[in-house]
Amino acid sequence: MTRIKVHTKAPTFFRDCRSFILAVLVAILLFYALWSFTETAWTNLSVSTIFSNTTTDHCTSQPQSLNRTHDPPEPTFYDDPELCYTLDKPIDNWDDKRKSWLKLHPSFADNIQDRILLLTGSQPSPCKSPIGDHLLLRGFKNKADYCRIHGYDIFYSNACFDPKLCNVWAKVAVIRASMVAHPEAEWIWWMDSDAIITDMDFKIPLQRYKEHNLVVPGWPNLVYEKKSWVAVNTGSFLMRNCEWSLEFLDVWASMSPRSPDYKYWSETVMSTLSDKVIPGADEQSSLVYLLLREKKKWGDMIYLENQYYLHGYWVEIVGRLNDIIKKYLDTEAKVPVLRRRVAEVVSESLDGVWEKYLRDAGGFGNSGWRRPFITHFTGCQPCTGKRDPAYKGNACWVAMEKALNFADNQVLRRYGFMHPDLGNGSSVFPVPFDFPADEKEELV
Repeated sequence: MTRIKVHTKAPTFFRDCRSFILAVLVAILLFYALWSFTETAWTNLSVSTIFSNTTTDHCTSQPQSLNRTHDPPEPTFYDDPELCYTLDKPIDNWDDKRKSWLKLHPSFADNIQDRILLLTGSQPSPCKSPIGDHLLLRGFKNKADYCRIHGYDIFYSNACFDPKLCNVWAKVAVIRASMVAHPEAEWIWWMDSDAIITDMDFKIPLQRYKEHNLVVPGWPNLVYEKKSWVAVNTGSFLMRNCEWSLEFLDVWASMSPRSPDYKYWSETVMSTLSDKVIPGADEQSSLVYLLLREKKKWGDMIYLENQYYLHGYWVEIVGRLNDIIKKYLDTEAKVPVLRRRVAEVVSESLDGVWEKYLRDAGGFGNSGWRRPFITHFTGCQPCTGKRDPAYKGNACWVAMEKALNFADNQVLRRYGFMHPDLGNGSSVFPVPFDFPADEKEELV
Protein backbone atom coordinates (compact mmCIF):
# COMPACT_ATOMS: atom_id res chain seq x y z
CA MET A 1 0.00 0.00 0.00
CA THR A 2 2.75 2.33 0.95
CA ARG A 3 4.71 1.48 -2.11
CA ILE A 4 1.68 2.02 -4.17
CA LYS A 5 1.14 5.36 -2.60
CA VAL A 6 4.75 6.38 -3.12
CA HIS A 7 4.85 5.08 -6.65
CA THR A 8 1.60 6.88 -7.41
CA LYS A 9 2.64 10.24 -5.94
CA ALA A 10 6.00 10.53 -7.67
CA PRO A 11 4.74 10.45 -11.27
CA THR A 12 1.90 12.83 -10.36
CA PHE A 13 4.38 15.31 -8.92
CA PHE A 14 6.57 15.26 -11.98
CA ARG A 15 3.58 15.49 -14.26
CA ASP A 16 2.36 18.53 -12.31
CA CYS A 17 5.80 20.16 -12.53
CA ARG A 18 6.00 19.58 -16.26
CA SER A 19 2.50 21.00 -16.67
CA PHE A 20 3.38 24.03 -14.58
CA ILE A 21 6.59 24.71 -16.49
CA LEU A 22 4.78 24.29 -19.79
CA ALA A 23 2.04 26.68 -18.66
CA VAL A 24 4.66 29.24 -17.64
CA LEU A 25 6.40 28.94 -21.00
CA VAL A 26 3.11 29.34 -22.86
CA ALA A 27 2.25 32.35 -20.73
CA ILE A 28 5.64 33.90 -21.42
CA LEU A 29 5.29 33.32 -25.16
CA LEU A 30 1.75 34.70 -25.12
CA PHE A 31 2.86 37.75 -23.15
CA TYR A 32 5.76 38.33 -25.54
CA ALA A 33 3.47 38.01 -28.55
CA LEU A 34 0.96 40.41 -27.10
CA TRP A 35 3.70 42.83 -26.08
CA SER A 36 5.28 42.74 -29.54
CA PHE A 37 1.93 43.34 -31.19
CA THR A 38 1.16 46.22 -28.84
CA GLU A 39 4.57 47.81 -29.38
CA THR A 40 4.23 47.49 -33.15
CA ALA A 41 0.75 48.95 -33.07
CA TRP A 42 1.87 51.85 -30.87
CA THR A 43 4.87 52.50 -33.08
CA ASN A 44 2.64 52.61 -36.13
CA LEU A 45 0.22 54.91 -34.33
CA SER A 46 3.00 57.23 -33.23
CA VAL A 47 4.67 57.59 -36.60
CA SER A 48 1.83 57.21 -39.05
CA THR A 49 -1.19 58.42 -37.14
CA ILE A 50 0.00 60.94 -34.60
CA PHE A 51 2.45 62.77 -36.83
CA SER A 52 1.11 62.12 -40.30
CA ASN A 53 -2.59 61.48 -40.18
CA THR A 54 -4.28 63.12 -37.20
CA THR A 55 -7.37 64.24 -39.05
CA THR A 56 -10.59 63.80 -37.06
CA ASP A 57 -13.81 65.71 -36.73
CA HIS A 58 -12.18 68.06 -34.22
CA CYS A 59 -8.46 67.97 -35.05
CA THR A 60 -6.37 68.64 -38.11
CA SER A 61 -2.75 67.76 -38.75
CA GLN A 62 -0.44 70.47 -37.51
CA PRO A 63 2.60 71.71 -39.47
CA GLN A 64 6.05 70.94 -38.17
CA SER A 65 7.30 73.67 -35.83
CA LEU A 66 9.67 76.13 -37.48
CA ASN A 67 13.21 75.51 -36.28
CA ARG A 68 14.79 78.96 -36.14
CA THR A 69 17.98 77.73 -34.43
CA HIS A 70 18.99 75.15 -37.03
CA ASP A 71 21.35 76.31 -39.79
CA PRO A 72 23.57 73.45 -41.04
CA PRO A 73 27.20 74.10 -42.10
CA GLU A 74 26.59 73.06 -45.72
CA PRO A 75 27.14 76.01 -48.08
CA THR A 76 24.11 77.81 -49.53
CA PHE A 77 23.64 80.76 -51.85
CA TYR A 78 24.41 82.99 -48.87
CA ASP A 79 28.04 81.81 -49.05
CA ASP A 80 28.40 83.08 -52.62
CA PRO A 81 30.40 86.36 -52.55
CA GLU A 82 28.61 87.37 -55.76
CA LEU A 83 25.18 87.30 -54.10
CA CYS A 84 23.54 90.72 -54.34
CA TYR A 85 20.60 92.00 -52.31
CA THR A 86 20.26 95.09 -54.51
CA LEU A 87 18.88 95.60 -57.98
CA ASP A 88 22.38 95.97 -59.42
CA LYS A 89 22.94 92.33 -60.31
CA PRO A 90 20.53 89.56 -61.39
CA ILE A 91 20.37 86.30 -59.45
CA ASP A 92 20.58 83.23 -61.67
CA ASN A 93 18.68 80.02 -60.91
CA TRP A 94 16.90 81.50 -57.91
CA ASP A 95 14.29 78.75 -57.81
CA ASP A 96 17.03 76.09 -57.53
CA LYS A 97 18.92 78.09 -54.92
CA ARG A 98 15.82 78.54 -52.85
CA LYS A 99 14.89 74.85 -53.19
CA SER A 100 18.35 73.82 -51.98
CA TRP A 101 18.10 76.12 -48.96
CA LEU A 102 14.70 74.68 -48.04
CA LYS A 103 16.07 71.15 -48.31
CA LEU A 104 18.64 72.05 -45.65
CA HIS A 105 15.94 73.70 -43.52
CA PRO A 106 13.07 71.19 -43.78
CA SER A 107 10.92 72.73 -41.06
CA PHE A 108 10.40 75.78 -43.29
CA ALA A 109 9.42 73.67 -46.30
CA ASP A 110 6.25 72.44 -44.58
CA ASN A 111 3.18 74.42 -45.73
CA ILE A 112 5.42 76.91 -47.48
CA GLN A 113 2.68 77.64 -50.03
CA ASP A 114 0.77 79.55 -47.33
CA ARG A 115 3.69 81.52 -45.88
CA ILE A 116 3.52 85.30 -46.27
CA LEU A 117 5.98 88.06 -45.39
CA LEU A 118 4.24 91.43 -45.12
CA LEU A 119 6.37 94.45 -46.04
CA THR A 120 5.62 98.07 -45.29
CA GLY A 121 7.60 101.18 -44.48
CA SER A 122 8.02 104.92 -44.47
CA GLN A 123 10.65 107.61 -44.99
CA PRO A 124 13.81 107.67 -42.82
CA SER A 125 13.20 111.15 -41.41
CA PRO A 126 10.43 112.28 -39.00
CA CYS A 127 7.11 113.26 -40.53
CA LYS A 128 6.50 116.91 -41.32
CA SER A 129 2.84 116.66 -40.44
CA PRO A 130 2.27 116.90 -36.65
CA ILE A 131 -0.05 113.90 -36.70
CA GLY A 132 1.98 111.93 -39.22
CA ASP A 133 4.22 109.83 -36.97
CA HIS A 134 1.25 108.95 -34.75
CA LEU A 135 -0.76 107.72 -37.73
CA LEU A 136 2.23 105.77 -39.09
CA LEU A 137 2.69 104.09 -35.71
CA ARG A 138 -0.97 103.11 -35.56
CA GLY A 139 -0.84 101.93 -39.16
CA PHE A 140 2.09 99.67 -38.33
CA LYS A 141 0.33 98.37 -35.22
CA ASN A 142 -2.65 97.52 -37.41
CA LYS A 143 -0.51 95.42 -39.72
CA ALA A 144 1.43 93.81 -36.86
CA ASP A 145 -1.85 92.82 -35.18
CA TYR A 146 -3.05 91.16 -38.36
CA CYS A 147 0.21 89.26 -38.81
CA ARG A 148 0.20 88.06 -35.20
CA ILE A 149 -3.37 86.78 -35.49
CA HIS A 150 -2.66 84.88 -38.72
CA GLY A 151 0.92 83.77 -38.09
CA TYR A 152 2.65 85.91 -40.74
CA ASP A 153 6.01 87.63 -40.50
CA ILE A 154 6.34 91.38 -41.00
CA PHE A 155 9.17 93.76 -41.89
CA TYR A 156 8.99 97.54 -41.59
CA SER A 157 11.56 99.49 -43.59
CA ASN A 158 12.36 103.14 -42.94
CA ALA A 159 15.58 103.08 -44.96
CA CYS A 160 16.22 103.75 -48.64
CA PHE A 161 17.72 100.56 -50.02
CA ASP A 162 18.52 102.41 -53.25
CA PRO A 163 19.45 106.12 -53.14
CA LYS A 164 17.59 106.72 -56.40
CA LEU A 165 14.44 105.02 -55.19
CA CYS A 166 13.49 107.06 -52.13
CA ASN A 167 9.96 107.73 -53.34
CA VAL A 168 7.04 105.58 -54.48
CA TRP A 169 9.58 103.31 -56.18
CA ALA A 170 11.25 102.41 -52.84
CA LYS A 171 9.03 99.32 -52.49
CA VAL A 172 10.72 97.65 -55.48
CA ALA A 173 14.14 97.70 -53.79
CA VAL A 174 12.68 96.50 -50.48
CA ILE A 175 10.86 93.61 -52.15
CA ARG A 176 14.05 92.54 -53.99
CA ALA A 177 16.10 92.46 -50.78
CA SER A 178 13.33 90.72 -48.84
CA MET A 179 13.08 87.86 -51.32
CA VAL A 180 16.76 87.11 -50.77
CA ALA A 181 16.54 87.58 -47.00
CA HIS A 182 13.47 85.33 -46.68
CA PRO A 183 13.72 82.22 -48.89
CA GLU A 184 11.20 80.57 -46.55
CA ALA A 185 8.46 83.02 -47.61
CA GLU A 186 6.43 81.99 -50.65
CA TRP A 187 4.65 85.33 -50.94
CA ILE A 188 5.86 88.87 -50.36
CA TRP A 189 2.94 91.17 -49.55
CA TRP A 190 3.61 94.87 -49.94
CA MET A 191 1.36 97.41 -48.20
CA ASP A 192 1.76 101.18 -48.26
CA SER A 193 1.95 102.86 -44.88
CA ASP A 194 -1.37 104.63 -45.54
CA ALA A 195 -3.21 101.36 -46.24
CA ILE A 196 -5.14 99.90 -43.28
CA ILE A 197 -6.42 96.36 -42.80
CA THR A 198 -10.08 96.79 -41.86
CA ASP A 199 -11.11 93.13 -41.75
CA MET A 200 -8.78 91.43 -39.30
CA ASP A 201 -10.40 88.02 -39.89
CA PHE A 202 -10.16 87.89 -43.68
CA LYS A 203 -7.46 85.67 -45.15
CA ILE A 204 -6.09 86.16 -48.65
CA PRO A 205 -7.30 83.26 -50.86
CA LEU A 206 -3.82 82.12 -51.92
CA GLN A 207 -5.15 78.95 -53.57
CA ARG A 208 -6.79 81.17 -56.17
CA TYR A 209 -3.35 82.36 -57.32
CA LYS A 210 -1.53 79.05 -57.66
CA GLU A 211 -0.94 79.69 -61.38
CA HIS A 212 0.16 83.32 -60.92
CA ASN A 213 3.17 85.17 -59.57
CA LEU A 214 1.85 88.68 -59.04
CA VAL A 215 -1.52 89.59 -57.53
CA VAL A 216 -2.52 93.22 -57.82
CA PRO A 217 -5.90 94.92 -57.43
CA GLY A 218 -7.04 95.88 -60.91
CA TRP A 219 -9.65 95.85 -63.65
CA PRO A 220 -8.88 94.38 -67.10
CA ASN A 221 -11.21 96.75 -68.96
CA LEU A 222 -9.46 99.78 -67.47
CA VAL A 223 -6.07 98.33 -68.44
CA TYR A 224 -6.70 97.08 -71.96
CA GLU A 225 -9.57 99.28 -73.11
CA LYS A 226 -9.25 102.55 -71.21
CA LYS A 227 -5.45 102.41 -70.79
CA SER A 228 -5.88 104.13 -67.45
CA TRP A 229 -3.05 104.63 -64.98
CA VAL A 230 -5.49 103.86 -62.14
CA ALA A 231 -6.42 100.53 -63.72
CA VAL A 232 -4.34 98.90 -60.97
CA ASN A 233 -3.25 100.01 -57.52
CA THR A 234 0.18 99.20 -56.14
CA GLY A 235 -0.64 100.21 -52.57
CA SER A 236 -1.31 96.58 -51.68
CA PHE A 237 -0.18 93.62 -53.78
CA LEU A 238 1.42 90.17 -53.51
CA MET A 239 4.44 88.82 -55.36
CA ARG A 240 5.62 85.22 -55.35
CA ASN A 241 9.20 84.61 -54.25
CA CYS A 242 10.54 83.08 -57.48
CA GLU A 243 12.79 83.62 -60.52
CA TRP A 244 9.95 85.14 -62.53
CA SER A 245 9.45 87.82 -59.90
CA LEU A 246 13.14 88.69 -59.69
CA GLU A 247 13.24 89.12 -63.45
CA PHE A 248 10.07 91.19 -63.36
CA LEU A 249 11.52 93.44 -60.63
CA ASP A 250 14.60 94.05 -62.80
CA VAL A 251 12.44 95.05 -65.77
CA TRP A 252 10.12 97.14 -63.58
CA ALA A 253 13.06 98.97 -62.01
CA SER A 254 14.52 99.67 -65.47
CA MET A 255 11.69 102.20 -65.90
CA SER A 256 12.44 103.93 -62.58
CA PRO A 257 14.62 106.96 -61.72
CA ARG A 258 17.61 104.63 -61.25
CA SER A 259 17.60 104.04 -65.02
CA PRO A 260 19.47 106.35 -67.44
CA ASP A 261 16.39 106.01 -69.67
CA TYR A 262 13.98 107.34 -67.06
CA LYS A 263 13.16 110.46 -69.09
CA TYR A 264 12.28 108.30 -72.07
CA TRP A 265 10.05 106.05 -69.99
CA SER A 266 8.32 109.01 -68.40
CA GLU A 267 7.44 110.44 -71.79
CA THR A 268 6.39 107.02 -73.09
CA VAL A 269 4.13 106.28 -70.13
CA MET A 270 2.56 109.73 -70.28
CA SER A 271 1.77 109.35 -73.98
CA THR A 272 0.44 105.80 -73.59
CA LEU A 273 -1.90 106.17 -70.61
CA SER A 274 -4.96 108.25 -71.37
CA ASP A 275 -5.60 109.86 -67.99
CA LYS A 276 -2.18 110.30 -66.40
CA VAL A 277 -1.63 113.96 -65.57
CA ILE A 278 1.14 113.76 -62.94
CA PRO A 279 4.50 113.88 -64.79
CA GLY A 280 6.94 111.00 -64.58
CA ALA A 281 6.81 107.23 -64.66
CA ASP A 282 5.75 106.03 -61.22
CA GLU A 283 5.65 102.35 -60.25
CA GLN A 284 1.89 102.08 -60.81
CA SER A 285 1.73 103.59 -64.28
CA SER A 286 4.83 101.59 -65.28
CA LEU A 287 3.07 98.37 -64.26
CA VAL A 288 0.07 99.26 -66.40
CA TYR A 289 2.41 99.96 -69.33
CA LEU A 290 4.06 96.54 -68.96
CA LEU A 291 0.64 94.88 -68.93
CA LEU A 292 -0.28 96.70 -72.12
CA ARG A 293 2.94 96.28 -74.07
CA GLU A 294 4.17 92.90 -72.84
CA LYS A 295 1.01 91.03 -71.88
CA LYS A 296 2.22 87.70 -73.23
CA LYS A 297 5.47 87.85 -71.27
CA TRP A 298 4.14 89.28 -68.01
CA GLY A 299 0.38 89.67 -68.09
CA ASP A 300 -0.51 85.99 -68.15
CA MET A 301 1.21 85.51 -64.79
CA ILE A 302 -0.39 88.58 -63.22
CA TYR A 303 -3.76 88.22 -61.49
CA LEU A 304 -5.91 91.35 -61.49
CA GLU A 305 -7.95 90.94 -58.31
CA ASN A 306 -11.28 92.75 -58.03
CA GLN A 307 -13.46 90.26 -56.12
CA TYR A 308 -12.61 91.70 -52.71
CA TYR A 309 -10.97 94.83 -51.34
CA LEU A 310 -7.27 94.07 -51.78
CA HIS A 311 -7.35 97.83 -52.27
CA GLY A 312 -10.34 99.90 -51.20
CA TYR A 313 -10.68 103.63 -51.78
CA TRP A 314 -11.27 105.22 -48.38
CA VAL A 315 -13.78 107.82 -49.56
CA GLU A 316 -16.16 105.02 -50.60
CA ILE A 317 -15.68 103.03 -47.38
CA VAL A 318 -15.35 105.12 -44.22
CA GLY A 319 -18.90 106.52 -44.31
CA ARG A 320 -20.28 102.94 -44.20
CA LEU A 321 -18.30 101.66 -41.20
CA ASN A 322 -21.01 102.29 -38.60
CA ASP A 323 -23.60 100.49 -40.71
CA ILE A 324 -21.21 97.56 -41.13
CA ILE A 325 -20.76 97.39 -37.36
CA LYS A 326 -24.54 97.23 -36.86
CA LYS A 327 -24.89 94.37 -39.35
CA TYR A 328 -22.16 92.33 -37.67
CA LEU A 329 -23.57 92.95 -34.20
CA ASP A 330 -27.09 92.06 -35.34
CA THR A 331 -25.77 88.78 -36.73
CA GLU A 332 -23.83 87.99 -33.56
CA ALA A 333 -26.85 88.76 -31.39
CA LYS A 334 -28.78 86.04 -33.21
CA VAL A 335 -26.01 83.42 -33.36
CA PRO A 336 -24.50 82.46 -29.96
CA VAL A 337 -21.47 80.66 -31.43
CA LEU A 338 -20.33 83.89 -33.13
CA ARG A 339 -20.12 85.76 -29.84
CA ARG A 340 -18.40 82.99 -27.91
CA ARG A 341 -15.15 84.08 -26.30
CA VAL A 342 -12.01 82.33 -27.55
CA ALA A 343 -8.28 82.80 -27.07
CA GLU A 344 -6.69 85.08 -29.66
CA VAL A 345 -4.32 82.35 -30.76
CA VAL A 346 -7.26 80.21 -31.97
CA SER A 347 -9.55 83.03 -33.11
CA GLU A 348 -9.22 81.83 -36.72
CA SER A 349 -11.46 78.92 -35.70
CA LEU A 350 -14.49 81.19 -36.07
CA ASP A 351 -13.71 82.21 -39.65
CA GLY A 352 -15.50 79.26 -41.20
CA VAL A 353 -18.52 79.81 -38.96
CA TRP A 354 -18.73 83.46 -39.96
CA GLU A 355 -18.46 82.63 -43.64
CA LYS A 356 -21.86 80.96 -43.58
CA TYR A 357 -23.48 84.24 -42.49
CA LEU A 358 -21.39 86.45 -44.79
CA ARG A 359 -22.29 84.73 -48.06
CA ASP A 360 -25.07 87.18 -48.76
CA ALA A 361 -23.31 90.18 -47.23
CA GLY A 362 -21.85 91.45 -50.47
CA GLY A 363 -18.48 92.95 -49.79
CA PHE A 364 -17.55 94.99 -52.82
CA GLY A 365 -19.34 98.24 -53.46
CA ASN A 366 -21.70 100.43 -51.49
CA SER A 367 -24.42 97.77 -51.25
CA GLY A 368 -22.33 95.23 -49.34
CA TRP A 369 -22.02 95.06 -45.57
CA ARG A 370 -19.03 92.75 -45.34
CA ARG A 371 -16.00 94.42 -43.82
CA PRO A 372 -13.64 95.75 -46.51
CA PHE A 373 -10.30 93.96 -46.30
CA ILE A 374 -8.04 96.95 -47.10
CA THR A 375 -8.92 100.62 -46.80
CA HIS A 376 -6.32 102.71 -48.61
CA PHE A 377 -6.01 106.40 -47.80
CA THR A 378 -4.55 107.30 -51.14
CA GLY A 379 -4.04 111.01 -51.59
CA CYS A 380 -4.03 111.76 -47.85
CA GLN A 381 -0.24 111.79 -47.39
CA PRO A 382 -0.35 111.54 -43.56
CA CYS A 383 3.43 111.94 -43.19
CA THR A 384 4.10 114.92 -45.44
CA GLY A 385 0.72 116.54 -44.83
CA LYS A 386 0.47 117.40 -48.54
CA ARG A 387 -2.94 115.87 -49.08
CA ASP A 388 -4.91 116.02 -52.29
CA PRO A 389 -6.61 119.44 -52.45
CA ALA A 390 -9.92 117.68 -53.10
CA TYR A 391 -9.96 116.53 -49.45
CA LYS A 392 -11.06 119.47 -47.35
CA GLY A 393 -9.95 120.33 -43.83
CA ASN A 394 -9.11 117.39 -41.60
CA ALA A 395 -11.27 114.90 -43.50
CA CYS A 396 -8.32 112.54 -44.02
CA TRP A 397 -7.28 112.45 -40.36
CA VAL A 398 -10.84 111.97 -39.09
CA ALA A 399 -11.41 109.14 -41.57
CA MET A 400 -8.11 107.43 -40.72
CA GLU A 401 -8.94 107.57 -37.01
CA LYS A 402 -12.30 105.91 -37.65
CA ALA A 403 -10.82 103.18 -39.83
CA LEU A 404 -8.03 102.45 -37.35
CA ASN A 405 -10.47 102.21 -34.44
CA PHE A 406 -12.83 100.07 -36.54
CA ALA A 407 -9.98 97.59 -37.08
CA ASP A 408 -8.67 97.93 -33.53
CA ASN A 409 -12.06 96.97 -32.09
CA GLN A 410 -11.77 93.60 -33.80
CA VAL A 411 -8.42 93.09 -32.05
CA LEU A 412 -9.28 94.55 -28.64
CA ARG A 413 -12.38 92.42 -28.35
CA ARG A 414 -10.10 89.39 -28.12
CA TYR A 415 -8.69 91.05 -25.00
CA GLY A 416 -12.09 91.90 -23.54
CA PHE A 417 -12.28 95.58 -24.53
CA MET A 418 -13.59 97.81 -27.32
CA HIS A 419 -13.69 101.48 -28.32
CA PRO A 420 -17.23 102.83 -27.78
CA ASP A 421 -16.66 105.60 -30.34
CA LEU A 422 -14.85 105.19 -33.66
CA GLY A 423 -13.83 108.83 -33.47
CA ASN A 424 -11.98 108.40 -30.18
CA GLY A 425 -9.19 105.88 -29.92
CA SER A 426 -8.19 106.80 -26.38
CA SER A 427 -11.22 105.37 -24.58
CA VAL A 428 -12.28 101.74 -24.20
CA PHE A 429 -14.86 99.82 -22.20
CA PRO A 430 -14.86 96.20 -20.93
CA VAL A 431 -17.02 93.99 -23.11
CA PRO A 432 -19.78 92.23 -21.09
CA PHE A 433 -20.13 88.47 -21.19
CA ASP A 434 -22.27 87.26 -24.11
CA PHE A 435 -21.99 90.64 -25.84
CA PRO A 436 -23.75 91.76 -28.02
CA ALA A 437 -26.84 89.77 -27.08
CA ASP A 438 -28.46 92.72 -25.33
CA GLU A 439 -26.08 95.66 -25.43
CA LYS A 440 -25.07 96.37 -29.02
CA GLU A 441 -26.41 99.91 -28.76
CA GLU A 442 -23.27 100.98 -26.91
CA LEU A 443 -21.14 100.75 -30.04
CA VAL A 444 -23.27 102.36 -32.75
